Amino acid sequence: MSSSSDFQQDRHSFSGSPQKWTDFELPGDTLYYRFTSDMSNTEWGYKFTVTAGHLGRFQTGFEILKQMLSEERVIPHLPLTKIWEWQVGVACRQTGHQRLKAIHLLLKTVQCSSQGDCDFTLLKPLWQLFTHMENNSCQDTAKPGILLPLHRALAELFFVTENRVTELGSLQEYLLALNTEDHLHRCTAQ
Repeated sequence: MSSSSDFQQDRHSFSGSPQKWTDFELPGDTLYYRFTSDMSNTEWGYKFTVTAGHLGRFQTGFEILKQMLSEERVIPHLPLTKIWEWQVGVACRQTGHQRLKAIHLLLKTVQCSSQGDCDFTLLKPLWQLFTHMENNSCQDTAKPGILLPLHRALAELFFVTENRVTELGSLQEYLLALNTEDHLHRCTAQ
């Protein structure tokens, strides 16, 4: 079982009796599995149960952190640098609603950050995802003006972040860090 169709990410392999199986978690909202038999046994196979969104894990952490980032008197006591790093990692690894929630927390963190709290260059993988989505939406003329929730969330994140780094006086460094040299050459040529 894996969280990727090529079975390279978050891979879990089991063989033999049910006692050898253990509970595990996969990030995201999709599970890929492959069942292979060596025909050495005449049993019926395996049965497993998939449970989505364990309450008390991601959702609880999200709600607590969202509330803490909403309390102005609490913010000075939070390790915003670490929270930023964790949430960027979560937004890069997760998919679906969990990615959207991580981006929501990134937005809240940007809005309450001060100089040096957030390493904005960590957003590069999300920037690449966003630019890929932008390029695809420009090419899709069948549905003009319709953006997916992830596309909208990333657009807002980068809009707010750009305004924040402009206020902090580090816009040029931020833009250079997010873009590849090839992309900068293409933009200059345009």
